[in-house]
Amino acid sequence: MNATLHTTGGRSVLRFERRLAHPVEKVWRAVTDPAEMAHWFPAIVEMDPRPGGRIRYTYPAGEAAPEEGRIIELDPPRVFALTWNGDALRMELTPDGTGTRLVFTHTFTDRPMAGSFATGWETCLGALDKTLAGPVEGSLIAPERYAERHDAYVARFGLGEGTLRADDGTIRFERLLPHPVEQVWPALTRTEKGEPAVGGPPPLPATNAYVPAGDLTAVRDEQLLEYTWLRDGAPAGRVRWELTGGHPAGTRVVLTQTGPADEPATALAAWHTHLEVLADHLRGVTHCPWPKDRTEELAARYAGRAEAR
Repeated sequence: MNATLHTTGGRSVLRFERRLAHPVEKVWRAVTDPAEMAHWFPAIVEMDPRPGGRIRYTYPAGEAAPEEGRIIELDPPRVFALTWNGDALRMELTPDGTGTRLVFTHTFTDRPMAGSFATGWETCLGALDKTLAGPVEGSLIAPERYAERHDAYVARFGLGEGTLRADDGTIRFERLLPHPVEQVWPALTRTEKGEPAVGGPPPLPATNAYVPAGDLTAVRDEQLLEYTWLRDGAPAGRVRWELTGGHPAGTRVVLTQTGPADEPATALAAWHTHLEVLADHLRGVTHCPWPKDRTEELAARYAGRAEAR
């Protein structure tokens, strides 16, 4: 599946293009008939089939509350565009010999979700293909190797990149990990010395050798871990891990390092590698020793970007 991600008007646009071996009229029914959509779309759809018509989305498994959207464009059998969860979906069909060329786009503002969206729509569009081959019963959406595919999209789309704020040197990463917070928190805080506590040392999995760690300054179970980092043995700033769970897609992690680093490219590379190591660990892949070559590669990349600016 040839997924791409770009930015238009400040919003992210995820795009899939696929040739389906079925005529346009058949594909049109599959993407606009609620009974057909039930086999491949991630919600049960009820709609008023006209431009501006309301759409109601429900989730039988209870993974989300019912939602409403609207039909943005309805041009049979060419374009079907709608809003879903505040985002815009567009399906454009073009005859391609005896088959159909489908261009599917999802426009959204929450860029860290791009890996989750891409993995989900890849699964859904695969189910659409099976629906067209029919007959089928029930939903065909059954993601396989979800975390592995999600993390591959994170790498492909550059979603693991960190930022450096020019005014105060703050380093920041925001990344979705496709695992519940009940798994992410222990992976970040595991230690033989018991639960992390303010005034004590931070758990080893939350630190790395490139940013010397001081004492813990804040801990909230499954939500927050913060500690000082040191320069010449004295506090120079803080490292803060913030976790937000409770979402079907996984756990959102926001990692910041405040206080200007002596070598910001190296610090960026270290935390970038750290998040990759954490993501791999959650998928059962262990890195021992630390992937030093990867950190050096990333440090050169971040330094090159700084020079280019």
